Amino acid sequence: MNLKCLIVEDEPLARNLMTEYVKKVSYLQLVDACSNPLSALEVLRNNTIDLMFLDIQMPELTGITLLKTLQKKPLVILTTAYSEYAIESYELDVVDYLLKPITFDRFLKAVDKASQRISAISTALPAAEKQTEPTTPFVFVKDGTKLVKIQWSDILYVEGLKDYVTIHTKTQKVITLQRLKTLETQLPADKFIRVHHSFIVALSAIDAIHKGEIQIGNAFIPVSDSYKKSFREFIEKNQMQ
Repeated sequence: MNLKCLIVEDEPLARNLMTEYVKKVSYLQLVDACSNPLSALEVLRNNTIDLMFLDIQMPELTGITLLKTLQKKPLVILTTAYSEYAIESYELDVVDYLLKPITFDRFLKAVDKASQRISAISTALPAAEKQTEPTTPFVFVKDGTKLVKIQWSDILYVEGLKDYVTIHTKTQKVITLQRLKTLETQLPADKFIRVHHSFIVALSAIDAIHKGEIQIGNAFIPVSDSYKKSFREFIEKNQMQ
């Protein structure tokens, strides 16, 4: 499996080094090496890119800003001389975060992670689901001033209130500034179901289904009229599997 790569790096020496690294790996195919984000945008529009090596500190547009503007993102490995961007990189779901100077050994480890992620997507998901299903079994969310890693398998249900969601897990409650709809798109569709304007539940966490309510431990989650049909179909589908 060949991975089509794009290097985005404004420093000539660093760009040349990354180019040499890419050429040493047999399954990496270099499409282009750009010196600025605007040129990279043009390459991304006209080519299929599987993996992008993206510098953060660049003129005109930072790598972080470029990444946030992309609707369809390739896998991304961030490169930078500054460690303070590490937390934000987790929120952007990048494959890895390389601190300069980058050794070839560390470069290979990052590329291997990207290769494994693509292989997992290709083998585990139907083609129609590849663009929507999450590629990792966890998510990092902000809880106050820290980032909390939450495994999908630990989530019992999620409760939304305006711009915040409360993620109820087996061991804790995490409140984060995020809309329920945004989190819904990140959850695996075969394991979680929206049952109310304010609630998403995990199929594996359901203890009982009462008339108009779902019991999860001591909590009772309402099923609104607008979600009853989709919830019933979801349960029937999973009973047959």
